[in-house]
Amino acid sequence: MSIPGAPLTYMADGTIKQLNPFSGTEVWSVPGRGNRPLSTPPASRRPLQPVSPENYCAFCADRMLQTPPEKSRVVLENGHFDLVGAVTPEHLHDTRAEFRRVPNLFEIVSYDYWRQNYGYEIDADTRAAMAKYLAAPGGAEHVEKIVDTRIKAAGSNPNEAGRQILRESYFAGGHDVLVARRHFVDGAEFDDQLASSGTLSVAEHRAFIRLAVESTRDLYERNPYVRYVSVFQNWLSAAGASFDHLHKQLVAIDARGASADEEIARLRHNPNMYNEWGVNYAGYHNLIIAENDHAVLVVGIGHRYPTLSIYSTSASCRPWEHSGEEIDAMSDLLHAAHAAAGPSVPCNEEWHHQPPDVDVAMPWRVNIKWRVSTLAGFEGGTKIYVNTRTPEQTRDLVVSALYELRRQGRIDTNIRIATECSTTPNRLRYIQRNP
Repeated sequence: MSIPGAPLTYMADGTIKQLNPFSGTEVWSVPGRGNRPLSTPPASRRPLQPVSPENYCAFCADRMLQTPPEKSRVVLENGHFDLVGAVTPEHLHDTRAEFRRVPNLFEIVSYDYWRQNYGYEIDADTRAAMAKYLAAPGGAEHVEKIVDTRIKAAGSNPNEAGRQILRESYFAGGHDVLVARRHFVDGAEFDDQLASSGTLSVAEHRAFIRLAVESTRDLYERNPYVRYVSVFQNWLSAAGASFDHLHKQLVAIDARGASADEEIARLRHNPNMYNEWGVNYAGYHNLIIAENDHAVLVVGIGHRYPTLSIYSTSASCRPWEHSGEEIDAMSDLLHAAHAAAGPSVPCNEEWHHQPPDVDVAMPWRVNIKWRVSTLAGFEGGTKIYVNTRTPEQTRDLVVSALYELRRQGRIDTNIRIATECSTTPNRLRYIQRNP
């Protein structure tokens, strides 16, 4: 199974036709449409009334009991970020949580889905953690309030057995949220100075990504029926975020999805396609933006929105199989990409990795898609998507920003940018895992 045509076709009038080599998505970049600003200033900018601890949304530090019980948190102790297990209500403020892993109040794929369709049962460790939480001071009260919130939103009136299923869902469910500590940057004076992935320090972002990797592994381990864990981040409401508070989501599902299955079929036809049509092709067309010793950042081709793609060069194919150094390398380029765009650009961060039941190797890769345009009738009718920026415009904007960010020390200073990068082909070593 192959994609017809070249990923990039340059027309005489300046139109660039893009064809995603992995999905077949067709995208045109039309002259003039990329002149729009990447982001626009807010309509109104209001002075911020600082409060400590923050209390601006349900994810803020002063409103921890508005989220379901924590599964884990990351704390900063003696200069090191440490992962701490579930914290009961009376100890929530004993340490400062830099990042928290909590169940999603409203699951996409519910605990009851797994229970009814697969006969899934809580494992012994999770059941023990649930019992400990409910027995702790304030624990049962907290869980009942969360269950009541869920019931009220659904307009339902379950019996005691139904309430028990909801209680269990907030300990054994497969949809988690990873919440960052800050709502606004330290010292913020206005309400548009939000804390984003790019405003974190390099060390903070590494801790955030390590938590996401460990949480992904844990979701697979605790539910044998999970075929894929989708990891993503919606930043700002235009990209689908419920709160303008930095968070990632992880959703365990029992299918890979039609798009992933089609991509895997193409991969079986050409196991080296992520090298050939990803990083190699970017190198041949001067679309490599940055790199470090274990990852590379390129312009994504053939996406509905301007896209930055980060590939791990590791021979390991799943995030949790990477070494700590390799995970940090992916984190550093992700962090740099977010910092280059800035906190005012709505975006989706989408992770991809080799599912456990797939026998052909795939690299860990992440797409960051800038949600800077709105799909309309033309796209719906033709399935040809208009991407407002050319690959070259995206490259130039990010490269310019990265040079300045590196000079200021706001991103990892070991990142190599643009012409400093290698163009050696076949640098993604995932292919070594194929028999």
